[in-house]
Amino acid sequence: MSDITLLKPYTYQTEKYNNRMAMAPMTRSRAGNEGNLATEQMAIYYSDRADAGLLITEGTVVSKKAVGFINVPGLYSKEQTESWKQVTKAVHDKGGKIFIQLWHTGRLSHPELHNGELPHAPSAINPEAKAYVESGFIDTVTPKEMTVGEIKATILDFKNSTKNAVEAGFDGVELHAANGYLFHQFFNGTSNTRTDEYGGSIENRAKILFETLDALKDVISYSRVGVRLNPSMHGVQGMTVDKDTIATHEYIVKKLNDYGLAYLHLTEPFTDVSEVPYAVTEVAKHFRPMYNGLLMINKGFTKETGNKVIEDGDADMVAYGVPFIANPDLVKRFEIDAPLNAPDQSTFYTFTEKGYNDYPKLGE
Repeated sequence: MSDITLLKPYTYQTEKYNNRMAMAPMTRSRAGNEGNLATEQMAIYYSDRADAGLLITEGTVVSKKAVGFINVPGLYSKEQTESWKQVTKAVHDKGGKIFIQLWHTGRLSHPELHNGELPHAPSAINPEAKAYVESGFIDTVTPKEMTVGEIKATILDFKNSTKNAVEAGFDGVELHAANGYLFHQFFNGTSNTRTDEYGGSIENRAKILFETLDALKDVISYSRVGVRLNPSMHGVQGMTVDKDTIATHEYIVKKLNDYGLAYLHLTEPFTDVSEVPYAVTEVAKHFRPMYNGLLMINKGFTKETGNKVIEDGDADMVAYGVPFIANPDLVKRFEIDAPLNAPDQSTFYTFTEKGYNDYPKLGE
């Protein structure tokens, strides 16, 4: 048993975790089959990492309209729900715990992924970013502004996928409200210029998230729901920090205290925001005093810095992304200070077996 806090078993309320390491959600684009089903290879991939305190799956779309990447899995059909059962069983058979991240990409998509129709978004504003289609990464376009009816339908899509997650055997769901995707687009004044009940004030721009959470109460306990936020994202994925951005996230974080969630998953800035007006450079440190529940932090942590953020009291768990891609036995490597495999970035999003389940474990 390791003597560092990061690697010790952790209990929050009634939930017991193997350690304080989570595997962060990471798109891998390995569901390139008819119906975008979870596969046997995906079951191997996740179960190989089951000794993490919590596995969070790749972003999984809640409808066909939610797609912004090729070859990503869904959880809106009966066939998709059935396909995920092999994944949850494989993880549970190894004593692991797994949440599925529910995803709608909003304007970070392209008509090529929607039979020529425009992707949906809060407002008709091009993020000037990239979408991942068959030919590779291509420029985004100006999306279609969602009607109130389409917003309400999207909320029901999240509810349906959550119901399917329970059926598929997941321990919980994570709502992806970060990284420039649909919920985040509603939060941000530079991507949401609506004048109706979903725009204008901070409360209105955050409304879709809380209406979605309220819709989930019929199908899952809030103790099995996580929310992911990226408050200081700037200059990436079409996001711009403005004067209301941090205040909006403060409002959201404080209001989330009322729900008794499994966790709040925050991400440190993707880029240097030290010179960006209104941005917060240390996200965990800033938001920890506002949130009463389990706080998870992500972005570029090592074993040492991950342990330190916990010891300092700024987070309860640390989510590791890329290191888990190349090191299925990352927890063990941290425990014995073994060297890490280097990730092959060229295989992150390719629909091949190479760079997926072929990274060597210790002793191989």
